[in-house]
Amino acid sequence: MEKSSKFAPGFVPGGRRFLARAIVPALLIGCSAGTAVAGPTLTFGKEGSVTLSYLTQMWTQYRSYSGPTPTSSVPNDSGTTQFFLRRNRFNISGQFNNYLGFYTQIDAPNDGKFGVANKGVFYRDAYLTFDYSDAIRLIGGKFKQTFTRENLEDCFGPLTMDRSEVISYTPFGGSRDDGVALWGNLHNAMFQYRIMVANGRNNSAVMPKHLPRITARFDVSLLEPEYAYGYEGTYLGTKKVLTIGVAYDYQKDVAYADYPARKDPVSYKAWTADLFYEHPFSTGTYTFSTAYIHYDTGNAINRNPDPSLPVNTQLSGYYLKAAYMLPSKVGIGRLQFFVRHEQWNYHLTGSRSGLYDARWNSGGVNYYIDGQNLKISAAFARVTYPHQAPTSPALQDYNQATLGVQMIF
Repeated sequence: MEKSSKFAPGFVPGGRRFLARAIVPALLIGCSAGTAVAGPTLTFGKEGSVTLSYLTQMWTQYRSYSGPTPTSSVPNDSGTTQFFLRRNRFNISGQFNNYLGFYTQIDAPNDGKFGVANKGVFYRDAYLTFDYSDAIRLIGGKFKQTFTRENLEDCFGPLTMDRSEVISYTPFGGSRDDGVALWGNLHNAMFQYRIMVANGRNNSAVMPKHLPRITARFDVSLLEPEYAYGYEGTYLGTKKVLTIGVAYDYQKDVAYADYPARKDPVSYKAWTADLFYEHPFSTGTYTFSTAYIHYDTGNAINRNPDPSLPVNTQLSGYYLKAAYMLPSKVGIGRLQFFVRHEQWNYHLTGSRSGLYDARWNSGGVNYYIDGQNLKISAAFARVTYPHQAPTSPALQDYNQATLGVQMIF
């Protein structure tokens, strides 16, 4: 399989044959220049192919509190060190013919974390693609929800150690959803649109009725285009990118604000705006990314909803990310320094007011031995809670240090 770096800067392939062969492996593992490259490819006839890939992130992480649900008996300074597989994936992608492709990926994330080993394997993604032209493409199955930029960024091509733990994931469906999406590039990929219809919240036992979730996203690229369905957190200095994106997420009647009485149905609405900039200069490569996200479900979480309504249905927050990559190699690899700041606010009332609100500040380094295919990362984070929970160390200030190795084959 060839890297997409063979494209000239700003060039967007328009031929149906090339699009069909190029887009499938780029959707999630993000085969952009300098990043992930899939493993061996087998060809069948004139149009068929299958590509196999293995992707893993092995982490060692220290936190200044113990356990996922600590109690007052576990002091905040007790600390814990964990060795675990943050992500551990095997995927198969390919083409049935020049138009129809497929992608399936299994995962067993966080194996070994908090003492939970032998995690179950499940399908992270399973979908079909149909690429008629650069402007008209379809995806159907289980795949990445198209709302936030950071969720759409390749998790094996991040700028910082990982995504946000909170604000980048939507309340219903998390990072993936089951449905269909129509998307495409316009005007040589200066503009990109996406419209997704999916399950969203899908629990008829507690919902007034189940109607589909509708998500719309629109990007404008003012320098070189980001033409794939998934983005990269960094292009490692191979592209000049300035992309502005906006998105809206909606599902009608997802919950009752008064669940015991089955009254006051409320709808889910969310919006986001984001900006990504990366530019290589003779002094090095500079990267900046930011987004604001707002989730709203009619304040149902502060009234009398069903017990399964997620607490992040009433949430807003933002992140700022920046990085600098040295212009030349250091030893056998490239060195990149990064920082991250994010803030999330749960709009809760009563005894829970302010308890989950937090500020995240972190910094670290990426050392790219073979682009994203082989790298070592290290980061230190300080997480603070303005209103600390007196009996829950998990909702008190803590430190976190992480060392990780990533390999893609």
